[in-house]
Amino acid sequence: MIFHKALLRELTGNALATFLVLLGIVLATQLVRLLSLAAGGAITTGSVAALLGFITIGFLPTLLSLTLFISVLMTMSRAYRDSEMVVWFAGGLSLARWVRPVLMFALPVVLVIAAVALFLAPWASGKAEALRKVMDSRDDVSAVIPGVFRESRQADRVYFVEAVSGTTRHVGNVFVSATQNGKSSVTVAREGLQETSPDGDRFLVLLDGYRYEGEPGRADFRVIEFARHTVRIEAREVARTVGTKVMKTPTLIEAAQPMHLAELSWRIGLPVSALLLALMAIPLSFVNPRAGRSLNLIVALLIYMTYVNTLSIIQVNIALSRVGVVPGIVVVHGVVALILLALFYRRLSVTPLRRWFR
Repeated sequence: MIFHKALLRELTGNALATFLVLLGIVLATQLVRLLSLAAGGAITTGSVAALLGFITIGFLPTLLSLTLFISVLMTMSRAYRDSEMVVWFAGGLSLARWVRPVLMFALPVVLVIAAVALFLAPWASGKAEALRKVMDSRDDVSAVIPGVFRESRQADRVYFVEAVSGTTRHVGNVFVSATQNGKSSVTVAREGLQETSPDGDRFLVLLDGYRYEGEPGRADFRVIEFARHTVRIEAREVARTVGTKVMKTPTLIEAAQPMHLAELSWRIGLPVSALLLALMAIPLSFVNPRAGRSLNLIVALLIYMTYVNTLSIIQVNIALSRVGVVPGIVVVHGVVALILLALFYRRLSVTPLRRWFR
């Protein structure tokens, strides 16, 4: 009992440190990507935090699975390096005695991975997709960023504003370059604002400016000075296809199409693979104190990457109807389970299991 408590305490500490490091890496990389999109006007700055949260929820199953694997591997490797396993084996105890405390630690995390993968991650993906749809449906004026030249979605206008008031919807020093019906025009104004009519139509109002039409030097070149110039803002409707990642798990089961079954196999495979990898870390953690200490870590990471990539390959083959969902799930995880038994057999001392193998 004391051994179990000490092991669970060490596993929990290693898991917490590993998860925080992995979470920090994901947050940093995704934040940089979202900020670059916000700087380019693809998304709004106010939506960065929400998108970051939804994307992080989608990464949670993978992060928790990798955390389980690394924490068990680190804890067991430390026991080998400090010669605790030598004392353990000298006392006549088997490596299989480590399975129970590792399962006690891993099963709650595996249940969390299953809940997130099957229910929470699709919800987060749906919210992120709805938010992206709202941003894609913004008109060109709403997407303008101060100090940045912004091209319209139709590629027929270029907008630039120097400053935006923080309390009103006014912008200062507006520049608009447009090409319509083969004619070029440039409009500059001291100030601009948005207005909404009683029937819901939105307008861009430019105040105190000039409009230059045509090419300089030609007879049809015109310069128009205006005190107020109004342009109607066309609403934009965007139709985004609903992917399988945003679909609820019961919906995937009811649909039963290859694309839906492929996504279902991935969601089921995440908690199963997390449990198998946590157990596989026990025999993989063997370290010879007289030899190098990094070989087992390299082998363990290669096994993890191969396992995860194989799950992705099986998902693609299920979507293409090359493999059935049940054979795909059973074969991949079954092969990993056999490798797990083989690794335990190699590391076990003389036990009834090894005698049975013989």
